[in-house]
This record gives sequence, C-alpha cells and structure tokens, in this order.
Amino acid sequence: MALAVAAIALLTISLGGIGENLVYYWGPTELQAAGDKAIGATIRLGGLVADASIRRGPGASGVEFDVGDRAGALTHVKCSGVPPQMFRERIGVVVEGTLTRAGHFEGHRLMVSHGNEYRAPSDGENAAIDELMRSVRDGDGRTGGPVASPAASPNPRPRP
Repeated sequence: MALAVAAIALLTISLGGIGENLVYYWGPTELQAAGDKAIGATIRLGGLVADASIRRGPGASGVEFDVGDRAGALTHVKCSGVPPQMFRERIGVVVEGTLTRAGHFEGHRLMVSHGNEYRAPSDGENAAIDELMRSVRDGDGRTGGPVASPAASPNPRPRP
C-alpha cells in the first residue's frame, strides 16, 4: 500500500508541472547558447560586473550593467529596484530574472558576491575609522553609496 501511495505521489509531482518551478543558474555563455529556450524562463545569471558598464537610473532605483564570464561573453542586464550597497564594477553578481525577446536580461533580484572573511586591524595598524565613516556617509565609489557633488559636500575630496 505504501509503495502505491509513493508511486502516485511521484507521478503527481512529475506530471504536475514541476518544470515550471525550476530556476536555472547560467553564466552569459550558457545563456547565449540556450537561444530561444532561455526567453521567458526564470534564470539566475551569474558572473562579474563588466568595467565601465554601470548606468544608474534616476533616483535610487534602477540600474543597467553588463555581466561577463571567463569565456568573455557579456549579457546586458536591466534591474529594477535598489542595488545592494556593495554593488560595483568587477564584483561577482547573481541576478534572478528572465531573458527578453529584445535580447537583454530583465533582473528582478540582484545579489552581490563578496568574501566573508573579516580581519581585525593589528595593534600597529591604524583602523582609520573616521575615513571609513566619511566614505560611507559621502560615498566615494567603493561603497556604492551616493557620490556627493563637491558643492554639496562639507569636506570635498579630489576625485581620482
């Protein structure tokens, strides 16, 4: 009896559209190789944010960028919502969304990949807490925060 119930449950799951709930994890090379099969499917696109590709939308939300992989393939991504604070060029990202017929990847969820190791400053090393807090408050490109204009910043710094 238990075997029959298990067989019926397995049959129900397999015929019940489990494939509709799958999320594929692909890089730009696999995404391009999939062609039309990738259009409309829920995909997690992984790779590195390409240099000089970030274009932020008006306000705090919306960002466009290119994701690249080791093979050199690039995929253009358009994301809605506010990007994570650590978002920047050359950081690893995973973007969940779908490939559109227009050829770009429409992202609904943007996650950044970062190291999880913390090393406390040694006794002889200056922690520079004031500089760290200033970079977070003013934004300097490293944190992904707003970049203050020199006129708006009480302590303008020269930009490299």
